[in-house]
Amino acid sequence: MTEPIDLGKVHTYPLSHRKNIVKKELFGEVFTPHGEFARFLQSLPDILRARDLKEMCARVIAASRAGKKIILAIGAHQIKIGMGPYICRLIDAGLVTCVVMNGAGIIHDTELAMIGETSEDVAEAIQDGSFGMAKETAEFLNAAIAEGANSGEGIGSAVGRKVADSALPFAELSLAHFCYKSGTQLTVHVAYGTDIIHMHPSADGAATGKATEIDFRKLAATVCELEGGVILNVGSAVVLPEVFLKCLSIARNLGHKVADFTAVNLDMIQHYRPQENIVRRPTLPHGKGYAFTGNLEILFPLLTYCLLDLQAQQDGE
Repeated sequence: MTEPIDLGKVHTYPLSHRKNIVKKELFGEVFTPHGEFARFLQSLPDILRARDLKEMCARVIAASRAGKKIILAIGAHQIKIGMGPYICRLIDAGLVTCVVMNGAGIIHDTELAMIGETSEDVAEAIQDGSFGMAKETAEFLNAAIAEGANSGEGIGSAVGRKVADSALPFAELSLAHFCYKSGTQLTVHVAYGTDIIHMHPSADGAATGKATEIDFRKLAATVCELEGGVILNVGSAVVLPEVFLKCLSIARNLGHKVADFTAVNLDMIQHYRPQENIVRRPTLPHGKGYAFTGNLEILFPLLTYCLLDLQAQQDGE
């Protein structure tokens, strides 16, 4: 019978020695639109996806004005491509009330807070087994996860708090830090063995399981209040659509009315699970689902500016 491998023998290295593909200098700057994106939306034909974009933006604004839940579920690439500042702006505007990540999201988010860089060259690093072996990333996050399990706060809150308490040099780049400081719920949903921090001696599967279970129950409680609200899934093809569907089933099983809400999927490719578990199945028969396809480093900022501009336009009326 095969015995479990001893991770205490793996070779790690300092994060400062790693070459990174993503640097903070590559990120864009979020500005304040002054009507140009509202006019852009109005100028679009009332046909196909252009009509969908108008409708979807109007629904998000209406949900925000009514004080409804607006859940943003993001894949880790949203952090890597510099979408954190856009998400923070949407949170500030009340256009996102809850953020949901997979396990890789907090890795890139924490590394940005630590060194202002992230994303190693996997093809190169996998050749000698150095892929994912940066010591500080794993030790920081595995410690935060253990704290989140012990305190009952879960992963998202624990990571945000640890970034704040550690006074990391680029903490302003961390979405987890922003959520913690602003009191915005952040939940992190881990599939064990998929993230680089699971390869390290500091990893504790029991603590990770407990902490992510807490976040799962937090998200389920939020989904119980999703009636009239919005779920946006951006760049997660498997894990988060599956998690959302289970949370929705819990909410309905417990007798909560969660039927009339808006579900949106944004991605470069429309995959099976987001289409079924975000856009179609959950919205039958009373909700409304939308799917938009495009490069997220363009599509998500565009959506952000459209929403901010429409909100400002309505507030000025």
